[in-house]
Amino acid sequence: MSVEENKELIKKWYIALEQGDFDTIYDMHHEDVVYNMLGNTPVSGRIYGKDACCNGMIGQKLLEKLESNEVKFSKKWKIIAAENDRVVGMMQGGGPTKKGEDYEQTYCEIFKIKDSKIIELHAFFDTVLVEKCLFDNDLVSPETEVDDPFRIN
Repeated sequence: MSVEENKELIKKWYIALEQGDFDTIYDMHHEDVVYNMLGNTPVSGRIYGKDACCNGMIGQKLLEKLESNEVKFSKKWKIIAAENDRVVGMMQGGGPTKKGEDYEQTYCEIFKIKDSKIIELHAFFDTVLVEKCLFDNDLVSPETEVDDPFRIN
């Protein structure tokens, strides 16, 4: 794909997130996708495969904690850069958690595209906000290491 086609794919990703269209988001992922999630939270580390990334991480670990009918992940977004098979974007969004917290997050994401699908995602976000709003951890207790942490090779 060309750089412009890759940018259009990621624009489609942000619009689908804005609309809560998780079927489209699922279809945009390569079967062998890998998510690299920053930090040392319950959603951090490397996640392998389309089902684990979309249904496991997004569906079970994130959406189950939020008021799904009120959350909008990409209220604001923009493509920052694109080169070859990589696209970098930023988005802001969120909504109320089921426990009444206000989960408004900012994400920086680096996408790698293969065969017109997202094959890899690096996500950078406020890990303290994740712990506090989604996992009831005010970081008073010590964190534990994730099984397969994101690392720069």
